[in-house]
Amino acid sequence: MRYERLKKQSDFEKLFKSGKRAFSPTLTLVYKPSDTPMMGVSVGKRHGKSVQRNRIKRLLREAFRCVTDDIQGCYMVAIVPKVCEEYSFHTYEKHLRAIVKKEKL
Repeated sequence: MRYERLKKQSDFEKLFKSGKRAFSPTLTLVYKPSDTPMMGVSVGKRHGKSVQRNRIKRLLREAFRCVTDDIQGCYMVAIVPKVCEEYSFHTYEKHLRAIVKKEKL
């Protein structure tokens, strides 16, 4: 299943105001039910220079793409809240799957 990306600042703000939050050790997910899956990623500057932040975003998008089949449909923003020693695809995918299963998205 294909998903869309959240890009507009107004979409992010609406989601932050009215969305529910789910937590894992490496991610905070803000989500709101909808008919189509849409995802945005937020990575702060404390995670390093732009090369490192863009790598984190790519890993999260790919993990979300792999988990999309399990999701019915919702808008979500993945936030990386704290600096980790290792940013890996498998960690993000495992934590996304755990959140989706726990929250029944």
